[in-house]
Amino acid sequence: MQFGGIRAVDDVSLTIEAGRITGLIGPNGAGKTTLFNVIAGHYQPTAGQVLLDGQDITGLPPHELFARGLLRTFQIAHEFATLTVRENLMMVPPRQSGETLLGTWLRPSQVRQEEEAVRAKADEVIAFLQIEAVADELAGNLSGGQKKLLELGRTMMTEAKIVFLDEVGAGVNRTLLNTLGDAIVRLNRERGYTFCMIEHDMDFIGRLCDPVIVMAEGRVLARGSAAEVIANEQVIEAYLGRGLKNKPGAAQ
Repeated sequence: MQFGGIRAVDDVSLTIEAGRITGLIGPNGAGKTTLFNVIAGHYQPTAGQVLLDGQDITGLPPHELFARGLLRTFQIAHEFATLTVRENLMMVPPRQSGETLLGTWLRPSQVRQEEEAVRAKADEVIAFLQIEAVADELAGNLSGGQKKLLELGRTMMTEAKIVFLDEVGAGVNRTLLNTLGDAIVRLNRERGYTFCMIEHDMDFIGRLCDPVIVMAEGRVLARGSAAEVIANEQVIEAYLGRGLKNKPGAAQ
């Protein structure tokens, strides 16, 4: 992905395996969010392909990718502030009969049945995330961590093949971060969700992710377990500006 003379994503080739929680880390400006934007259809890539289950999805708009099961969250939560938590969840499922004026007029019983089913699904998600206490609270009144939980909950309201989480832990206190982490792990293990997540909290990454992919200056720098990439001298140099060999007292 090139912007003028800058290659924000430069010859990146990677595979996100189904059923895994893949971490994507790197210093600020490494190209992580730009890569997410390319995959999720917000940017048309300058070159290359994006494949989902072997099918070319390069440059498809976000709503078409949503229909194919590719979902993405953002660093800053995008909730409907004047709707309740439950209503935010109920907005997600596509092609509801009540979305059209004609459907509301001609098929009121069908609209009611669909709404009851969607409400039941929303209540199931609320229980899964343990946010019953704020189910009827306006989403705009939630804390940052609660809004991130709500964003995660919205991915549960549709059939997701893969979910891209962009700094899900940013601005979240430690207690809610643990709750978020537990929910992500349960979704992965119990429901087979595939996740790829950008995160700067290495403890959080180490607990959830395997493998971890490291980007620097628009390129893939390393891949491995959290322990392996943390010990990788190139990764340390990318983050700190110098390798282990340059530490005082290190063997020459």
